[in-house]
Order: sequence, then C-alpha cells, then structure tokens
Amino acid sequence: MDQIVLVLITFVAATVNGALGYGFSSITMPVALLFYTNRILNPAMVLVELVLNSYVLFLNRQNIPNVFRRIVPILIGLAIGVAIGSYILSMVQPAWVKFVTYAMLLPLILLQAAGIRKPIKAEKAIGVPFGVGIGTLYSVTTISGPPLALLFNNQGYEKQDFRAALGVIRVAEATLTAIAYGIIGFYSVASMEVMPYIVPSVLLGIPLGAFLIRWMDPETFRRLCMSFDAVVVGFGLSRVLVDLNLASTFTTYSILSIVVLLNAVLLYRYFQERAAAQSRAPSQ
Repeated sequence: MDQIVLVLITFVAATVNGALGYGFSSITMPVALLFYTNRILNPAMVLVELVLNSYVLFLNRQNIPNVFRRIVPILIGLAIGVAIGSYILSMVQPAWVKFVTYAMLLPLILLQAAGIRKPIKAEKAIGVPFGVGIGTLYSVTTISGPPLALLFNNQGYEKQDFRAALGVIRVAEATLTAIAYGIIGFYSVASMEVMPYIVPSVLLGIPLGAFLIRWMDPETFRRLCMSFDAVVVGFGLSRVLVDLNLASTFTTYSILSIVVLLNAVLLYRYFQERAAAQSRAPSQ
C-alpha cells in the first residue's frame, strides 16, 4: 500500500512540476511523510530532484544570464543554510522533523493560494538571509519550491527567467544537500529502495505536465495545485500533532477544518475575480 501511494503521488507531483517548473517535493513530501520518515525519503528525493532540476535548468539555460546576478546573494546564503539544515536533520527526532515540515510549509502554500504579491525593494539585502532560510528548509524537508515561487512571482520575474532562476537555485541546493547527506552518512539501503517507485513516475509525469499546461490557464492550474497541497499539509499537520501529543484529536482536526474552509474561500474569491475580469474584457 505504501509503495502504491508513493507511485501515485510522485506521478501527480511530477505532472505538476512538468507544468509549472516546480512542485515535485512540495506535493510528494506531505503525503509520503504519512508513510515514511524524512531519513528514508530525503536522500532519495534529493537525488531525483538533482536530475529533475538539472533538466529544467538545461531547458532554460539561455535565460540564466538574465537572472544570475540577482540570485547570487541567495546562492551564498544557500550553502550556509544547507549545512545548518543537514546538521538539524541528523540530530532531531523524525516526528519533530515532520512537524517542522508541515508547520513551515502550510503558511507558504496558503500565501501562494491567496495570490499575494508585494514587491520587495531591498532585494539584494534580503538575498543572503533568504538563502540561509531556503537552504535550511530544503536540507531538512527537500522542499523549497513554495517560498522560491512566492519570492520570484512577487518580484515580477518573467516566465522563462522565473524557471531559469528556480533551476539554478534548486540544482545548487540539491547538489550541496546531496554532498552534505554523504558527509553525515545519511544514505541507506531503505532510501535507495524507494527510488524505483519514484523514477518511473517522474519520467511519465514531467512530459505529461508539459503537454497539459498548453491546454490550461497556468494561474488557475497553479491555484488548484496549491489548494490541494494545502489540504494535504493540513491533514499531515493534524496527524503529527496527535502523534507528538501536542494537542487533542478534536483540536488538531479543527485546524484541518479551518484550512479546508480558508482554502475554499481563497478559491471562490479567485474564480469570482477571474469571472469579473473576463466579463470586463470585451468592453476594454
């Protein structure tokens, strides 16, 4: 059963990644963590993502010069963050790592689902600390897509520049994290055993996502994916709070209910605004 779920969720996640250029880890990990620990999943995910993001970067290599200077501060902070996160992962109990994963991911996904954008003027100043945060988050959870997408969308990156910047940073973080995991002895037989269930899903899902996005509105597709992700993360957070005895079952599933309700409101508002924009279009 665990393997079937892993195959299905990685296929869905790879399809989303093929369409949007990110989303593989942020969709896979919340579901997979219900069945596996970070210590099993992370090494396998990092190796898969290294190949996956290298492919994305190759496709958008012509746009690298447009964004490289802007993301250098993030890359500097990234190296520091990966070292911090890898150390944390080797020392902390797996259940607490799950809690941190869900707790950090949920607000980031909801912010994306809300479509909030407010450009930051001091982009260079926030680069290094943002990179430290991203590196720490990625090495602990293998997830960095939501905060990166939030920043790049917020700063008005064009589509191909967005993908190029995302590709450079994600290849860098995957490479550094893969090396860090090797240094701390994180690779195991159990990690390698899940790889055969992930790789075929990626090979099928990526081209499928690239094909499907031609027939769908990218923003609508992104909002739907984020909404699905928010519900999954809310469920995972509820489960791990019970496992850690941090709250009662009633309290934790009340949190899930709030997430579902908030998600519904955000989706309703988005489709209302979209319908209103379309109705005004002919008169402009």
